[in-house]
Amino acid sequence: MEILALFLRTLLVYFIVFLTLRIMGKREIGKLSLFDLVISIMIAEIAVFVLEDLHKPLLEGIVPMFTLVLVQLFIAYLSLKNEKLRRVFEGRPAVVIQNGKLNRDVMKRHRYNLDDLLLQLRQNKVVDVADVEFAILEPSGKLTVVEREENEAKKPAAKQQATIRYEGLPLPLIMDGKVQDDSLGKLGKTRFWLKNELQLKGVHDFKEVFFCTIDHRGKWFIDRKR
Repeated sequence: MEILALFLRTLLVYFIVFLTLRIMGKREIGKLSLFDLVISIMIAEIAVFVLEDLHKPLLEGIVPMFTLVLVQLFIAYLSLKNEKLRRVFEGRPAVVIQNGKLNRDVMKRHRYNLDDLLLQLRQNKVVDVADVEFAILEPSGKLTVVEREENEAKKPAAKQQATIRYEGLPLPLIMDGKVQDDSLGKLGKTRFWLKNELQLKGVHDFKEVFFCTIDHRGKWFIDRKR
């Protein structure tokens, strides 16, 4: 009997959770803000709580679930009317790359590191930071990328850079002011070569650079610390 009761209760809770999420709107499926995520997690936890104890009345789970749905709908309604409240609950977009330059202050404030940036650029089918004009971190965590104009991004490399033979993704040579020796090894180059190249570009110390890459065409991307 307990197995049958658990089976029936599970089906009922499933349809209740399904109904609550439908009431909250399709917006929840495609995009979860921090506020939406908290509501969804709490509903899931309440559902598990009801299923774990068969002696607990279902109302003790249903009432909190629909209370959370009402809270979500009320906040969503107020957010439509009040932009400031909407920014409090949903957050603001953050410009990570602006005019081709990395915004380190924004990255630091959002605890968004270079590995996160490179991963999401690849997901946007962008392999080189130097090809990006703007990158905006949306409140949902998605990165929106605006690439440079083709005629600007695909400029031919300088003659002295044509000796680069590495074929593949752009290699990070410096990250957070630290030289990436593995990348230099792939290029068959040394720190001495890197230092000379940076000096030609007006950089006199590795620590002056926040992020530096080079691609197989010999195109550099250098973002200096402020």
